[in-house]
Amino acid sequence: MQSIELISNSKEDIHELSLMVGELLTEIMETIDEKAFNHNQVETENRAHDLLNRNVYWVFLVKDIPSAKIIGFVSLYESFALYSEGAYGTIPELYVRPKWRSQKIGKHLLEKVVSFAKEKNWRRLEVTTPPLPEFEKTLQFYQKNGFEIAGGRKLKINI
Repeated sequence: MQSIELISNSKEDIHELSLMVGELLTEIMETIDEKAFNHNQVETENRAHDLLNRNVYWVFLVKDIPSAKIIGFVSLYESFALYSEGAYGTIPELYVRPKWRSQKIGKHLLEKVVSFAKEKNWRRLEVTTPPLPEFEKTLQFYQKNGFEIAGGRKLKINI
């Protein structure tokens, strides 16, 4: 059995979140065989504290009830665009630890995010998958949970 809760700004929650972010990034980089991200756990913890304190970033954690172990999370932030008819949510990270996958935990996290988005009066949610074809299963997961391909690719420039 699991529970999903909006993250507190506690040291314990932030520390565990930063560990999972590292696990997520490592998994992506190992799968695509490319060092696409830099991860510094202390900097990630500091960044999470700052974003949560400014109330511009939200995180839902999944905890396993018997063990009280955090087994997954989803994060989101508010975005704005004219094409989206105003404010909308963006999901930059969703991660479930491997041992707990295929148990509908990701689905429950997305349901929680959709409910939160409705409370915020967002018109839509957007997410970018890791690189395809390596993460085709991730794309299928989002599609199975109601997301549609919107076209294009995610691009970046480091500044």
